[in-house]
Amino acid sequence: MNKITILWVDDEIDLLKPHILFLESKGYKVITSQSGQDAIEEIKEAFFDIVFLDENMPGLSGLETLTEIKKYDGSIPVVMITKSEEEYIMDEAIGSKIADYLIKPVNPNQILLSLKKSLDNSRLVSEKTTANYQQEFRKIAMDLSMVNTCEEWVELYKKLIYWELELEQIEDSGMFEILESQKVEANSQFGKFVDKNYKTWFHDGDAPVMSHTLFKSKIQPELEGNKTLLVVIDNLRYDQWLAFEKTLSVHFKKKQECAYFSILPTATQYARNALFSGLMPSEMEKRYPDWWKNDTDEGGKNLFESEFLGEQLKRLGLNLNWEYHKISNLKQGKQLAQNFRSQKDNDLTVVVYNFVDMLSHSKTEMEVVKELASNDKAYRSLTLSWFKNSPLLEIIQQAQELGMKLILTTDHGTINVKQPSKVIGDRETSLNLRYKTGRSLTYQDKDVLATKNPQEIHLPNINLSSSYIFAKNDLFFAYPNNYNYYVSYYRNTYQHGGVSLEEMVVPFVVLDPK
Repeated sequence: MNKITILWVDDEIDLLKPHILFLESKGYKVITSQSGQDAIEEIKEAFFDIVFLDENMPGLSGLETLTEIKKYDGSIPVVMITKSEEEYIMDEAIGSKIADYLIKPVNPNQILLSLKKSLDNSRLVSEKTTANYQQEFRKIAMDLSMVNTCEEWVELYKKLIYWELELEQIEDSGMFEILESQKVEANSQFGKFVDKNYKTWFHDGDAPVMSHTLFKSKIQPELEGNKTLLVVIDNLRYDQWLAFEKTLSVHFKKKQECAYFSILPTATQYARNALFSGLMPSEMEKRYPDWWKNDTDEGGKNLFESEFLGEQLKRLGLNLNWEYHKISNLKQGKQLAQNFRSQKDNDLTVVVYNFVDMLSHSKTEMEVVKELASNDKAYRSLTLSWFKNSPLLEIIQQAQELGMKLILTTDHGTINVKQPSKVIGDRETSLNLRYKTGRSLTYQDKDVLATKNPQEIHLPNINLSSSYIFAKNDLFFAYPNNYNYYVSYYRNTYQHGGVSLEEMVVPFVVLDPK
């Protein structure tokens, strides 16, 4: 293995001989240079793992040398060393993306620590992360055998996401595979938990916050005296929220973050209509038959969200000045961003943003998107890239400038489906891959949560013998006809409608402007 090579640049390099001997005793190779100009020539001639650079030198100053080094090779880590504690020098150096900043006199151990931070950081983090997860693995396994409440499931799911985000930063595929197996086991146990308890949540005082109770229990208390922007990003998973949380933290400080449970089916026409109406689907169908559409009905299923919200606000006695906007494409997003300041007098501005939903659906249609979002890590990365460059971020920045509170949530999540499960139904059977409703459904019992009486879980009876089935784990429904083509086409795509932690346990976040 080649020695790590250091270029140390200082016009008084002879005084640093003890430091250099110390580093050489630790196995490092040190090349010295007494001026900025010489250092630049050295870098052009040979490869260096890191540069120690004195700030106060005759000729080219340290900051000027730093600029030239970064122009030539922006990837070389540079540690600035200076006698000066003047803030502007620190600002200039940090702004030039230095690896570290040391103030003279420095001792050998400071130098060694800086080297490890700059060069061994990823290896040390990897080793520590792996060791910590190995310890946590046993605790998660024990928790999985004992978890028995909604609150415990939320905490366990958050813990799994935390370790997923930690482990994806390191090069240890073995650990990541172990975590993946824990996620599969967690979804298996969660499916059993929902199967056993879901019906009770509609008449149980300990029920979790769900789609139809979210507005009253979580959003309404935040509206008093605050001009508020409510953003509902369709199909947003908890891990995707965490992926772009840092981007938002520049403009907003987090006041509250929690999870709520999407109703079944975890599909837009059910969950988002429930969020805006404050009603379960069977009640929507009964009270507002002109606004509710069943799976078998023609036409759009979410065309009356604004009307549903208006009715809910009336029931709650909220006399607000409010507006509703649905963004389904880039042009609509840009238009709202350009005109957003017109919302400044609203008590409540609601923005439904459909991008993540379009992304997950388009993945089944577009080979390019399949490549870009081939797994959860890539899916998160793609979401973050979109968010950073989207009109939605512009809208949120303007909301912050107007002093508006931000509430960010979703209607349901989505899961990467991997295993097919055969189902047979008639022509009237719904088309969704993660849930089916229809007559005389034939399916594999172990793969589904089934209800033969939809009214028990407050879903519409499309006809007298209607039933619903919801896929568990990472399964997707496939018909026997043309089975192999169907399976290869939809395997490893993102779908929703069924029972999984990813689909049901979704984020609700309240943020105050900075």
